[in-house]
Amino acid sequence: MRHLIVLAASFVAFAAEPDWTALDKHAVEFLQTYVRIPCISPPSNTLPCAQLFASELERNGLKPKLFTSGPTGQTNLVVRLKGKDPSKRPILLLNHLDVVPVDPKAWNVDPFGAMIRDGIVWGRGTLDMKGIGTQQLMALIALHNSGIVPSRDIIMISTADEEMGGEWGIRWMIANHYDEIDAEYVLDEGGMGTRNALAPSKLVFGISVGDKIVFWLRLRAHGTSGHGSQPIPDNANMTLLRAIEKAMALPESGKQNPVVAEMQRTIGEPLVVNKFTAAIQHNTISLTTLTSGVGSPPRANVIPSTAEASLDCRLLPGTNAEEFISEMKARINDPRVSIEIISQAPDVAMSPVDTPLYRSMRDAFLKYHPGAVVTPMIVPFGTDSAFLQQRGMIAYGFTPMVIDAATAATMHSDSERIPLAEFTTGLHIFYDFLKSL
Repeated sequence: MRHLIVLAASFVAFAAEPDWTALDKHAVEFLQTYVRIPCISPPSNTLPCAQLFASELERNGLKPKLFTSGPTGQTNLVVRLKGKDPSKRPILLLNHLDVVPVDPKAWNVDPFGAMIRDGIVWGRGTLDMKGIGTQQLMALIALHNSGIVPSRDIIMISTADEEMGGEWGIRWMIANHYDEIDAEYVLDEGGMGTRNALAPSKLVFGISVGDKIVFWLRLRAHGTSGHGSQPIPDNANMTLLRAIEKAMALPESGKQNPVVAEMQRTIGEPLVVNKFTAAIQHNTISLTTLTSGVGSPPRANVIPSTAEASLDCRLLPGTNAEEFISEMKARINDPRVSIEIISQAPDVAMSPVDTPLYRSMRDAFLKYHPGAVVTPMIVPFGTDSAFLQQRGMIAYGFTPMVIDAATAATMHSDSERIPLAEFTTGLHIFYDFLKSL
């Protein structure tokens, strides 16, 4: 009888395994459909994307909730898979539905066509973060359909306007429906597996334990307007250009971030030199917009009285934002130039690595890549997780795919893409991870 029970248990476990051939095919087709819905931020009308997710969940017997939050269609989705033990706080899977705008003329393919070529899915949002969102969705549905009940509740939230700072997305949900998403852990975008983006000769899988601080600033220069035929020293454009140059002349910090130091110790060799590794080791500033001119279109023969620029500043955790602005003002040293904060994310502590969830993510990845080095890391961009960390959640960035440096660099670019093989393998890893909870 004991042998029969063991055989029966084995049969149940075997029967519960998804039909991976069918699921992989469906997941790719779903991702293509998802990418073809241009929920661009702004205006962050994420209702069509939320409805796509809701339909998929409902077809599989789950009950999502939609929360309309903003004036231009901003919509958030929450779904919960119940666990066995209500005394354990949930795990929250977090993804965002919105994408950044595109310049169609700069793309070699339709940015919302989701074309598959040479084993690659091309399109806006494939990497940031519709691919990961689809993995989360499909893994959660597969777990449900397999009849596996996790030890604790698993919640998935898909948010609006992450790319605009989360005002109508995660921040709105925290303010108005926190009980729907209250959890012990949150898993978001960030981290990755790579053979060349972090170390030159090793497969490294980074689990993000924190973000750099998003700190967007607007510089505004004031001057005297006039006729373009008669140059004047008080030209707002020239004042702004000089101010930008001084603003971006950042001094060296002189100390290494402890997470980066741990990365180097774990990897056992210096990080490769690229824009990603440079960004996680320093405070950075990127000039992203310039606005000036009089008239529409702006006249070439009119000197404007004001000129503006946007600076995307990303600060290392622990950087004092007030001191950062104060030092920038001192470098500019011009009363004609003002600095305004557009958006600022919270500075939160790094998540610990000595947790059961961190170990489960590591084990799930190593099952498919047994020779990899697994390390904590920080990411140079900001995520919605920071607002949840501010509420006490332990947050990790988990991207269960191996991505080369060139592909990782396509985020927000005019060639954004994701490898199909890594997308489907990542789905398997995500499922194994959820099954282990």
